[in-house]
Amino acid sequence: MKPYLLSLGAGLLVGVIYSLINVRSPAPPLIALVGLAGILIGEQVIPVAKQMIGGEALAAAWQQAKCSSHLFGHLPGRHTDTTTASSTRSVETRS
Repeated sequence: MKPYLLSLGAGLLVGVIYSLINVRSPAPPLIALVGLAGILIGEQVIPVAKQMIGGEALAAAWQQAKCSSHLFGHLPGRHTDTTTASSTRSVETRS
C-alpha cells in the first residue's frame, strides 16, 4: 500500500507545482488511457480463449491465465504468492 500512497502523493505534489507555474499536465487524454486498457485486455483474449476451448469455464480460464495479476499488478493486501508477500514485507521493514 505504501508505494501507492507515495505515488499518489508525488502526483499531487507535481500537480500543485504545475498549477503554481501555470503549466498544463502532459498526461495523456482519456482516450489514450482507454486505448491502453484495451491493449491490456486484448493481451488476455488468446490465453483465456485457449483455456475455454479446452473446456474451462470463463472464471477458471481467467484465473489459470493469471489475467488479474497481469491487468492489475499486485494489489495492496492481495498477495496470494507467499514469496512475493514475504519479500514485500522484508522490503517494507527495511524502510
